[in-house]
Amino acid sequence: MRNPAGAIRAALLAVVTLPQWAMADYALNMTPGVTDISRKVYDLHMLIFYICCAIAVVVFGAMFYSILRHRKSQGHQPATFHESTAVEVVWTIVPFLILVGMAVPAAKTLIAMENTADADLTVKITGYQWKWRYDYLDGDAAGVGFFSNLATPRAQIENRDTKGEHYLLEVDNPLVLPVGKKVRFLLTANDVIHAWWVPDLAIKKDAIPGFINEVWTEIKEPGVYRGQCAELCGKDHGFMPVVVVAMNEKDYLAWAAEQKAASGAAAAAADRQWSKQDLMAKGKQVYDTNCAACHQANGQGIPGTFPPIRGSKVATGPLDEHIAVVMNGRPGTAMQAFAGQLDDVSLAAVITYQRNAFGNDTGDVVQPKQIKVLR
Repeated sequence: MRNPAGAIRAALLAVVTLPQWAMADYALNMTPGVTDISRKVYDLHMLIFYICCAIAVVVFGAMFYSILRHRKSQGHQPATFHESTAVEVVWTIVPFLILVGMAVPAAKTLIAMENTADADLTVKITGYQWKWRYDYLDGDAAGVGFFSNLATPRAQIENRDTKGEHYLLEVDNPLVLPVGKKVRFLLTANDVIHAWWVPDLAIKKDAIPGFINEVWTEIKEPGVYRGQCAELCGKDHGFMPVVVVAMNEKDYLAWAAEQKAASGAAAAAADRQWSKQDLMAKGKQVYDTNCAACHQANGQGIPGTFPPIRGSKVATGPLDEHIAVVMNGRPGTAMQAFAGQLDDVSLAAVITYQRNAFGNDTGDVVQPKQIKVLR
């Protein structure tokens, strides 16, 4: 080697800067997040990690030192600490101090995480197979509610050439929140256990049928923060993303006004007469979002698991029975009740679509007014 001194300096520089390299990429570590709580959780995580590293260095260092310096081949005899008060006091006090050093900051962080008092906004989050529903219970968007579904088409998911960066973490309707406001979440589920998880917010909370769990956040920076269901909740568990969009107050107020106006327009649309062509176009959108996961985009279903729509006795049989199945579901099966998930227009459209697509051609047209009467 021509320059051994330079090589030594380079090696020392690599050793010194290795921790910075490791910290530069959080792919193998927790993210610091964008909230005060997320940063407290991250700092707690790193504190415990460093304590564990220190314990490992001390324990294994003492062990290897003893093995090498006091081995039997060197003539050493095993020492005994039987009934040594000093040793017993040390190995009791030292672990106690270590545990206290970890417990105090952990308790403070947990207490802060559970304190949902004095919230500026409350949002109810309900898990469904396999989507989320968000209802704004108060604040400037009070009364606004919508479902959030995976937005990436299945054909695009299956084609690696057309996948986007966040192809499994894109939704049609994200949860929109104002920055600088304390937001309280009430979590529950409609069917099975789900878990609402957004790493940047340090939130991972179970949504359990029949129970209400609480958690809160206060986002400091506008942006888009992504997560997903963290509980194995069924067939399409991997297609149940969470997207949170944090806006400044001006943009949030504009969004809230837009959502309220859209709700009024949707109510008015349920009272007008729809053409079959418009119902079919709307019905296909609703079917692809809510039905295709089980019954498949071609309506053939999954044999032995989910029945087909093509040529089925329900989709080609009496209209009243078809409407009842879609609205009320079928207890004991995977068929959900969609009366509480879809509005009058969407229900009328998807039933019309099922009865006239996939070669069913019944000619039946269901108007939103018919659904409204049956609610």
